[in-house]
Amino acid sequence: MEKTLKSKLWPIILTVLVVFLDQISKALVVKYIPPYTIGAQFFGDFLRIIHVSNTGVAFSVGATWSETARHLLFSLMPLIVIILVLVVYFRNKSWTRLQSWAIMGIVGGGLGNLIDRFFRKEGVVDFIDVKFFGLFGMERWPTFNIADSAVVICGILLIISFIILTVQDEKNK
Repeated sequence: MEKTLKSKLWPIILTVLVVFLDQISKALVVKYIPPYTIGAQFFGDFLRIIHVSNTGVAFSVGATWSETARHLLFSLMPLIVIILVLVVYFRNKSWTRLQSWAIMGIVGGGLGNLIDRFFRKEGVVDFIDVKFFGLFGMERWPTFNIADSAVVICGILLIISFIILTVQDEKNK
């Protein structure tokens, strides 16, 4: 196998791991915590494991839209974007190792939530609920899941990697 292809395949481990952990955790929440209840609390009420579902996207945007609009915008469009990201990922030969792993972490998070959108009529299962101490007018951060965490963390790492490369390019000019 060509060296570049092999280096592109390793980060797929992260994609699989994110999808696996996301779906297992959601299955456990659905099985053991009744909807809209708190299953566990840690550090007082700082971190709670709860069972909620979201038919919208981040911050429940679009949750009240028609089912057709939600399906088109929140299921089919992201699926097309993930496919395009994978095509670009495999064609681009200049990704750094960090960028490759970050992209595949984002893909894993996207796939984890897409599985819910296609196979759970109640929507995406969210269960991590964190106190936000009134910052930005929110007492609690919107509830999220492992897939969401992977997208955010890997997205931040990807942006940082681009900033570092830009700074290095400027220094080399």
